[in-house]
Amino acid sequence: MSVSDRFQRLRSSRGADDPPPSIEAESRAEHAARATVRGLQAGFVATLIMTAFRLPIMRSLPPSANFWAQYVSGGDPEEHPIAGLALHVLYGVQAGALFGGLFALLDAERSIEAEQRGLVWGSVYGMALSAFGSQVMLKELLDIRLEGDELALFHAGHLVYGLALGAWVGSRTEGVRDPEKEYEYGDGN
Repeated sequence: MSVSDRFQRLRSSRGADDPPPSIEAESRAEHAARATVRGLQAGFVATLIMTAFRLPIMRSLPPSANFWAQYVSGGDPEEHPIAGLALHVLYGVQAGALFGGLFALLDAERSIEAEQRGLVWGSVYGMALSAFGSQVMLKELLDIRLEGDELALFHAGHLVYGLALGAWVGSRTEGVRDPEKEYEYGDGN
């Protein structure tokens, strides 16, 4: 039985036509918690997208392999591709969860569609993570200085992450009560 079949079975036990609770009926904390879970999902997906973007262009592992080699196991970063990728995904998932919770708490711009806000704030968030990564993680913790073209691709990868993260969170935390139904995932669309 697939995961989507299990979710469908759980949903049918609630009643096929029972709508999920509205955002207005949720407390602010409940909404933030639900958005944090969506952020976890989004962080995973966005990290995969960012990694798929960066690997063929930069032809190297994410710098998390350097972190693993320097602070955990020693040796050369190329000796730790799996640990480096796993740490990279862990960072992305955690950052996604934080973004999801923060996104749910932002209510100053509710007149703008959630998907559009997700793209804008996701881009800003991705670039903030990139600035933190290049200035603190790379320069200070790992003593890595990227050349201009490498730095541009580092920032571009984080922009891709932010866009994917914001699109996922924005399209699934507000306005869309049931993404499976409204986006017709089950029908192959």
